[in-house]
Amino acid sequence: MARRSFDDETLAWVREIPLLEVLDRLRDDGKLFWRRDPEFVPEKDQRTIRLFLSSPSGFSWEVLVTGFKWFDVRAGKGGGAGIDLVMHLLDVDFVVAVKLLSTGAGQRRLGRPR
Repeated sequence: MARRSFDDETLAWVREIPLLEVLDRLRDDGKLFWRRDPEFVPEKDQRTIRLFLSSPSGFSWEVLVTGFKWFDVRAGKGGGAGIDLVMHLLDVDFVVAVKLLSTGAGQRRLGRPR
């Protein structure tokens, strides 16, 4: 039987991180910058927001976010939850994305209501 890299609780916790918090973590780690487009008017779902993201190397994205779903307008690619978003933006695999998002998860879980 193959050994799992992450326990179920860690994976569930990482999947629940709101996308804006995921982006804040990437910003705080110096991996990208982001800003919300205050003039964006959604056509379908009123919860949708448009974000402009850029990396220190100069790469940029235009991303629509609705809840836990995201769509990169320029790449024509989307996904659900923060793991997919980190994999897309940083061009990393699942394990690296989960490790990045779960850093400090134990301390954060202690403060979370159950």
